[in-house]
Amino acid sequence: MPLHPQTVSFLELLSAWTAPPEGAPPVEVDAGPTIAEMRRRIGEVFPADRRELPHVEDLAVRGPGGPVTVRLYRPEPIERGPLPALVYLHGGGWVLGGVDNVDAACRDLAAGAGCAVLNVGYRLAPENPFPAAVDDAWAVVSAVAREPARYGAAPGALAVAGDSAGGNLAAAVALLARDRGLPLAHQLLVYPVTDTAMDTPSWREYGTGYGLDAATLARFMDLYRDGADPADPRLAPLRAPDLAGAAPATVITAEYDILRDEGEAYARRLAAAGVPVRARRFDGVVHSFFLLPEIFDAGAEAMRFAVRRLRAAFGDRAREGSAA
Repeated sequence: MPLHPQTVSFLELLSAWTAPPEGAPPVEVDAGPTIAEMRRRIGEVFPADRRELPHVEDLAVRGPGGPVTVRLYRPEPIERGPLPALVYLHGGGWVLGGVDNVDAACRDLAAGAGCAVLNVGYRLAPENPFPAAVDDAWAVVSAVAREPARYGAAPGALAVAGDSAGGNLAAAVALLARDRGLPLAHQLLVYPVTDTAMDTPSWREYGTGYGLDAATLARFMDLYRDGADPADPRLAPLRAPDLAGAAPATVITAEYDILRDEGEAYARRLAAAGVPVRARRFDGVVHSFFLLPEIFDAGAEAMRFAVRRLRAAFGDRAREGSAA
């Protein structure tokens, strides 16, 4: 379908956000903003409003490269007892972003799904290339499974989620969990990176002018990969030899997004491997819509869809945790 009017407005806003300040010296044609500049400015895009929750706490989890920052959200006081838990991994091309950029979304997921959410501040590239982010994500998931009481988590009711590069990490962690004997209740993948090939029709058609620029993500992927095998399933879950036994999945994609095709291809491969999966494409919108419900009606609907899927995945465990 055509670009939604809300998408057109968002792209205009994004263009203004990325434009050089008035009076700035001319920039060479091939030059772009530095990573430091992009990190400083990324917070301007995401919602400032935050849902109030009775329990929000910053913690540290022991990781292979040092403490991993984690923000824990609960929709009810921890004294009320354990809840299902969701480990959330933010996007940003493995190079940008942090817990603050997905704070609003994590609060909404906690309130809507009736679960504890752990928002992970994993190490970023290029300072910490692959597999640092995967290792940090796995450290948090395994810590929650190992010490659920510390996080107010219900044993055996653990899921992973992420958007964009965070969706890549969530998919990778779900495969690690399968291989290491840790059953997960669900994996929620929001417009995930699932491959390193960058050669799908959506990459070619929407690489410029639709919010997530193909050249930028290719640059970030190169910084993150740092020469690692492009077929490593922790980098490219779509290239895993076998997806059987992975956690049940929800895959959300956007029509005008370079990552659309590889996300949907991953959903098809999961289904072919016998993994219960529901894929849903939101038409007329672009990358990042899920995190911007104040701009995109589709973002609010995608959040409701994600919440329904998580509640169904947690099932009786969610109700038991809420009643504890």
